[in-house]
Amino acid sequence: MAITAQLTAATDSWILSSLNLTPQRKIFSGLLCYMGALELAASKKHIKLQPEVAVDAEINLNGEGGNFFLASKLNVSLPGVDREVAEALIQDAHGICPYSKAVRGNIAVETKLV
Repeated sequence: MAITAQLTAATDSWILSSLNLTPQRKIFSGLLCYMGALELAASKKHIKLQPEVAVDAEINLNGEGGNFFLASKLNVSLPGVDREVAEALIQDAHGICPYSKAVRGNIAVETKLV
């Protein structure tokens, strides 16, 4: 089973103000957090990100031997940023983002520049 979500810089942040968080809203909250971490990582390197920045996330529920676990894939698009710099920003953001820190060691997270 997979939940897929795509978030761009133009996505509304109304999700964060909701107290009734569904799993989908929690994923969007995590994506908003990650995008904020991307912006912070870029600003620390004096890089201005384009409005077309996007993160496409896929969350999978996997099962093995009666045990269940989550895995996440984040496909990140950073138009206008040199590939080497973009890959560094993606890794920096993963280290900055509170959601990434919270799931580290519990949910496998794969990040990929697309």
